[in-house]
Amino acid sequence: MFTLAEVASLNDIQPTYRILKPWWDVFMDYLAVVMLMVAIFAGTMQLTKDQVVCLPVLQSTVNSKAQASTSGKADFTTVEATTGRKTNLDFQQYVFINQMCYHLALPWYSKYFPYLVLIHTIILIVSSNFWFKYPKTCSKIEHFVSILGKCFESPWTTKALSETACEDSEENKQRLTGASSLPKYVSTSSDEGSPSATTPMITKSGFKFSADKPMIEVPSVTILDKKDGEQAKALFEKVRKFRAHVEDSDLIYKLYVGQTVIKTVKFIFILCYTANFVNTISFEHICNPKVEHLIGYTQFECTHNMAYMLKKLLISYISLICVYGFICLYTLFWLFRIPLKEYSFEKVREESSFSDIPDVKNDFAFLLHMVDQYDQLYSKRFGVFLSEVSENKLREISLNHEWTFEKLRQHVSRNAQDKQELHLFMLSGVPDAVFDLTDLDVLKLELIPEAKIPAKISQMTNLQELHLCHCPAKVEQTAFSFLRDHLRCLHVKFTDVAEIPAWVYLLKNLRELYLIGNLNSENNKMIGLESLRELRHLKILHVKSNLTKIPPNITDVAPHLTKLVIHNDGTKLVVLNSLKKMTNVAELELQSCELERIPHAIFSLSNLQELDLKSNSIRTIEEIISFQHLKRLTCLKLWHNKIVNIPSSITHIKNLESLYLSNNKLESLPAAVFSLQKLRCLDVSYNSILLIPVEIGLLQNLQHFHITGNKIDVLPKQLFKCVKLRTLSLGQNCITSIPDKISQLVQLTHLELKGNCLDRLPATLGQCQLLRKSGLVVEDHLFDALPSEVKEVLNQDTSIPFANGI
Repeated sequence: MFTLAEVASLNDIQPTYRILKPWWDVFMDYLAVVMLMVAIFAGTMQLTKDQVVCLPVLQSTVNSKAQASTSGKADFTTVEATTGRKTNLDFQQYVFINQMCYHLALPWYSKYFPYLVLIHTIILIVSSNFWFKYPKTCSKIEHFVSILGKCFESPWTTKALSETACEDSEENKQRLTGASSLPKYVSTSSDEGSPSATTPMITKSGFKFSADKPMIEVPSVTILDKKDGEQAKALFEKVRKFRAHVEDSDLIYKLYVGQTVIKTVKFIFILCYTANFVNTISFEHICNPKVEHLIGYTQFECTHNMAYMLKKLLISYISLICVYGFICLYTLFWLFRIPLKEYSFEKVREESSFSDIPDVKNDFAFLLHMVDQYDQLYSKRFGVFLSEVSENKLREISLNHEWTFEKLRQHVSRNAQDKQELHLFMLSGVPDAVFDLTDLDVLKLELIPEAKIPAKISQMTNLQELHLCHCPAKVEQTAFSFLRDHLRCLHVKFTDVAEIPAWVYLLKNLRELYLIGNLNSENNKMIGLESLRELRHLKILHVKSNLTKIPPNITDVAPHLTKLVIHNDGTKLVVLNSLKKMTNVAELELQSCELERIPHAIFSLSNLQELDLKSNSIRTIEEIISFQHLKRLTCLKLWHNKIVNIPSSITHIKNLESLYLSNNKLESLPAAVFSLQKLRCLDVSYNSILLIPVEIGLLQNLQHFHITGNKIDVLPKQLFKCVKLRTLSLGQNCITSIPDKISQLVQLTHLELKGNCLDRLPATLGQCQLLRKSGLVVEDHLFDALPSEVKEVLNQDTSIPFANGI
């Protein structure tokens, strides 16, 4: 027979699973143990004690009984008449007849009762714990219990609940800020004028903390060590993945309901058939073994010495089964009374101030309902790891712990404008120590989705330039006041126009605004920019987008705008009428706008000084004659287009100083170009020009001449009459020789000759007093072939004041 320890092991589960066993499961487990004890006790007694004792009934006794039975009376007085009579049976015959009568006369239930109880109990135990063993559910349960235990014991859980409970206390808030550098979480609500216990933020969304929360003692240690912080961040990731995995099915719920139904059906079955066998267990039994030829007697009267005990055990077993069944019925009532596939953290949200804890569903919800039956404290502490606010707080604490003032100082660099610049990339937030860098000039925040700018930014008195690259920063009111008065340059890079922070349109002292992103709304096909009317001092507006027309809101700042740049990334810009209102624009750039002609609206910009139409599809520039009305135009950039020729009407732009026509399809340079006496820079690189006209000698003010990447084979001597030339780019042509007259270019500082058909360089290069080897772009073998004295002159290390190049 089985021992109790061996059978009870079937009911043994991991101790950690106990949090998923409500009181009824625990109670049923104990009932199952008691039923096991009943089965083992009954079985043990059957094995250790004599089962049946039989004595033969004499023939006279049988006849008396037959007569009594015909008269309807059962009388055993005849037995007394034969008392003491010898039966002439030996011991072996008694053993034999006892064994036969045990199988023939004794009811089957009396013989197999212990084994039936054992089998039924094992089935009930297996049914109760099947969901802990089934592969598709036990893996989820094991993972859930593991995560739940870690979340319950995590130091971050205690810290988060404590700090959010007392954050409305000003004294405790100061303690938290000073000790852990924990940023204040604030948000807007539907009633913007309502009082808030936290500092107001200018933001479109966020979380609001309730002011009516009980205060609790703040832990003395408010900074998590690095190990605890990393473990907490790992827990957040595990909870997120586990939730996504478990919420997509309700297998655990269905399996638990199924096993409960099985136990209930089993209870009904056991109760129905067992109750019929209570009366079959009797002490006395009549046995007719039909072995008269062996024994000499036809009938025996037997006694079952375990009948009384078995009957009591059976009644006890039925009582246990009834209690077990009523608990199963209660379990089914609980399972269907409330929607267990939905779980709300409403109470937890009210108590902990984590208003963003999401409701869960399916198996995740069912597991939490089961945990609540064990202890609701588990779900409250577990809710901390479902809250984005809590996760953001942890990130900020870890961020401030990692990015100290010293580390940030090491990342500060000098940019091209000799300004101190700090670039933060892909962080979870903005470290508090950033705002202690009071001498910082430029701050770049890139891919920081939870960036918050606190009031401490007012310490950065030198800050005038801010970059927000995919970073919809939220700004406190005090911080906004500082930025509104001090910020001069703002760069915003975004994917959708809704990512542009609302406070950007209120920076009244902003001088430069750079917007890079999608400004077209697919829903209504309208520009999504808000009004720029408040940007009263805006001078430079740079828009890199995919516009089909100039946004009407740009006209809000048109009267005082001096520079407008539209980089359209290849999208055709159709409507340009708004340009006429920008009367004060001095610099205009329309790049990659798929323009086929020069827009007529440009001719109304009387104050225009520089026009850049780079990377368009302009084929003809006959409209250039209208530029004569732009008296202040000094720089014209028509590079990277498809221009075939230059009209003679270009002579009407008398004040032109710089002309850029590189990367076009020019085959010649008309003489009209060389009538522009004020021209200082001419760039016709990467065309198909065959020769340089002799009229180039008329450009006495020419300082920079670029004709790289053409088909020039001969340099006219008139070129060297341009004695003010400082930059001469002749590379990638077909030039075979350089005239000695190059020595006349005494101000030459940059000479590009690489990519030609030269076999030598003139020795007169040494007479170009300002030319050095660093400014001479030529093949090494040509330079090595120069006389040593010339190379010595070119290799001199002399500080040369370079003029502004291109």
